[in-house]
Amino acid sequence: MPARARTTLKRPRDANQLAFRIVQEATGAAPPVAPVPDTRNPAAVALAALGAAKGGRARAAALSPTKRRTIAKAAAAARWKGKR
Repeated sequence: MPARARTTLKRPRDANQLAFRIVQEATGAAPPVAPVPDTRNPAAVALAALGAAKGGRARAAALSPTKRRTIAKAAAAARWKGKR
């Protein structure tokens, strides 16, 4: 599933149609594009935003310093792996 809904019109792959579309857009003669309706559930979107806002801080507060240090060491090792 895509991370975001497409907000622009998908351009054609054929070179001639693409050139025609670009000229239309540049001159302002392109037909108006209807906006893509948002089909997401507003309650679910709000709930996800709440969880995302506090997720990292809540997880860090719940971890012990030893566990947090272990996770940080593993992350550093993954970042530097193969960079020699």
